Amino acid sequence: MRNFTIVNGTGSGNDGKRHIITGIIALGIVVALIALVMWGVPTYRVWSMEMSGRAELAEAEYNKQIIVIEAEARLEAEVLNAEAEIERARGAAEAMEIVEDSLTEIYILYLWVRLMAENENVIYIPTEGALPILEIGRE
Repeated sequence: MRNFTIVNGTGSGNDGKRHIITGIIALGIVVALIALVMWGVPTYRVWSMEMSGRAELAEAEYNKQIIVIEAEARLEAEVLNAEAEIERARGAAEAMEIVEDSLTEIYILYLWVRLMAENENVIYIPTEGALPILEIGRE
């Protein structure tokens, strides 16, 4: 059989002191937590805004670099296009010099006949002086 001891509500004086000490410690912890929150929330907001500002600055710098690189690419493309145009002009000038040196009346007549042969809508009727009649009675 078990032995039970009945304790009346008076207890010892140490229990009351323990409750007071525990209450004071709990109150101290609560006050410390409130102080930590009051200090931590504004500090976190400042830190968060600073990080946000740094992110925006980094994004702006990155966008600036993109714009500069695109502008440099456009400039390089324009320079290359200009160089290509100059080369085309040189080629055309050389071709014209070659043709000019070898251009004869017979060659010009040959080119004209070849052009007429390619165009089915033109009818050539020879006349005096080998001049064609290009248009007859258009309606």
